[in-house]
Amino acid sequence: MAQCTRRLAIALLVLLVGFCVSGESFARAASTECPFCSMQGQTLVGDVGQASMVLYGTFTNAVLNGTGEQGGTTDLVIEAVVKNHEILGKQKKITLPRYIPPAEKGAKVKFLVFCDVFKGAIDPYRGVPVAADSDMVKYLQGALANKDKRIGDKLRFYFDYLDDKEPEISNDAYKEFGNADYKDYQEMAKHLPPAKIVKWLEDPETPAFRFGLYASMLGHCGTAKDAAILRKMLDDPAKRTGSGVDGILAGYIMLAPTEGSELVRTIMKDTQSDFMYRYAALRAARFIWDARPDLASKGKLVASVEQLLPQADIADLAIEDLRKWGQWNAADQVFALRGLKSHDVPIIKRSILRYALSCPGPKAAAVVAEWRKADPETVKDMEELIKLEAGTKTN
Repeated sequence: MAQCTRRLAIALLVLLVGFCVSGESFARAASTECPFCSMQGQTLVGDVGQASMVLYGTFTNAVLNGTGEQGGTTDLVIEAVVKNHEILGKQKKITLPRYIPPAEKGAKVKFLVFCDVFKGAIDPYRGVPVAADSDMVKYLQGALANKDKRIGDKLRFYFDYLDDKEPEISNDAYKEFGNADYKDYQEMAKHLPPAKIVKWLEDPETPAFRFGLYASMLGHCGTAKDAAILRKMLDDPAKRTGSGVDGILAGYIMLAPTEGSELVRTIMKDTQSDFMYRYAALRAARFIWDARPDLASKGKLVASVEQLLPQADIADLAIEDLRKWGQWNAADQVFALRGLKSHDVPIIKRSILRYALSCPGPKAAAVVAEWRKADPETVKDMEELIKLEAGTKTN
């Protein structure tokens, strides 16, 4: 029982507070989400699937302090049924047991209403306001019609809604990509319209967090001239400090492998570069290693990452990647960090220990033996952590 509790505690430490490397690489190992998207989670189609009934229409006749359970009643004039339930029958209007204040005068708004059916009564539990001229019904009906198709085909449908004027739709379409693995849209992306993607990337209204996804798409369907567009973005200090830079780098490498790989190497080497810029380069290198090894040799990727080892603010992440990649030729460089005052911090020391525990050979064994003598509990914890990680990969 005590051993089980201890193992659970170690797992929670990794997932919640990063016992060794902020949990970042551990979570990444088990992730099946888009590597360049910053928005995942439940989508509207998922919400529709969980609801008993979904209606679309206009609220009217709101009565305060009526017979409803929550301050009154409100009528919903039904204009479309997204998901039907037999309880609705042929009704075109239903009374909800809630008081919903009328919209401001002149406001043209409609609602998507999610309902459960409980004890023979309609129980609305969520209302999503949308513009009166929204394509919400068309979007959801199309999404439901495509839900059983291959993931690539479904994502092609969502692509056309990434720039929808209704934020609820646009963000939901983006979230569908966020929930998908790269391999799910890799082939589909080759057939996307590059001009449309370039327009999004050059539009000042495009949220910066979307640059990564859009640039990675362009990397599949674009041409050499589009590589120059991505390089221009990377050379713009205002655009390379936000999220999505790893996707821009990845897209650039896809369109210009030699130049892109050299840029990643240069960024990692530059100790004056902002941490997030170097981290984006590291993430781009990970993507190439994991998903597109055809674009750069593993030797060059390893050499680029090794440049991060002397940099105390990012060394732990570099060590962890070298460990996961099985790059034991870097052992001398990794173990030499133990003598640096700048690297004498718990997060780096634990990364070095994890590397030593995974690395074969007498040098690593000697490092572990020395560590075990000085701090046996930490060694035991790291051994348990590595076992848990191996189990996660297997499952």
